[in-house]
Amino acid sequence: MKIQLLGTAAAEGYPAVFCKCDSCNRARELGGKDIRTRTSAIIDDFLKIDFPPDTFHHVLTHNLDLGSIEHLLFTHTHHDHFHPEDIRMRTPIFAHAIQYPLNIYGNDVVMAKCQNVLAASKESFKLHRIQPFEKVQIGDYQVTPLPADHNPMETCLLFYIEKGNKRLLYGHDTGWFPEPTWSFLEDKQLDIAILDCTNGLIQGRRNHMDIDAVKEIKAIFTDKSIINPTSKVIATHFSHNINLSHQALQNLLEPAGIEVSYDGMIIEI
Repeated sequence: MKIQLLGTAAAEGYPAVFCKCDSCNRARELGGKDIRTRTSAIIDDFLKIDFPPDTFHHVLTHNLDLGSIEHLLFTHTHHDHFHPEDIRMRTPIFAHAIQYPLNIYGNDVVMAKCQNVLAASKESFKLHRIQPFEKVQIGDYQVTPLPADHNPMETCLLFYIEKGNKRLLYGHDTGWFPEPTWSFLEDKQLDIAILDCTNGLIQGRRNHMDIDAVKEIKAIFTDKSIINPTSKVIATHFSHNINLSHQALQNLLEPAGIEVSYDGMIIEI
């Protein structure tokens, strides 16, 4: 299983689109891993997770062939993860010589908004409503949606993804996991855990998590043998408000055995 993290920033990007704070100015000067776009990922060039407004940038920067992607999985509908207007470009008038339909998986809010935006080209898309704890077969992957603590007005999701004997937890915009999610993970094993670290050193674990929460989750995973010494724990989804460069994040997280994500990062298991 190959996971590529296409974007690793929170909603405003890093540097933030309009911001001139010291943190954003430093990111512009440093470039490289300190430039973060809105969060998204792709697995084995087969399964796309989220579709942020930076997707066209991701296609150009990482040389993606999105025309070959037939499955799109959504965590929730906040704008930095869900930009359905651009999905309309995957219709016959704009996209040629590709396979139709595109399968879209998401909660009831995702379904309603996609029905509205994509109504004129319904034959180009197939919508699949997914619910917490109901496993979905997508090609060779078994995807189990799990509830997050992110937005009380929407069933936001993280994903436990299985392929063969490999296991991935894709979890950002989660807050501290709700108890039913912890119960599900209790007897599972993970090769990779990708975790929300939006808040950095700013204390808080509702809606998003901070560094201490990520470290605590890793400790719990270790104590319960959910992860083993070869498993990877990766922090992602950083806000410019944390005022931490990529190097500063590495200094804080790597001693705890947690990797710091960056745009374009590839993880293989």
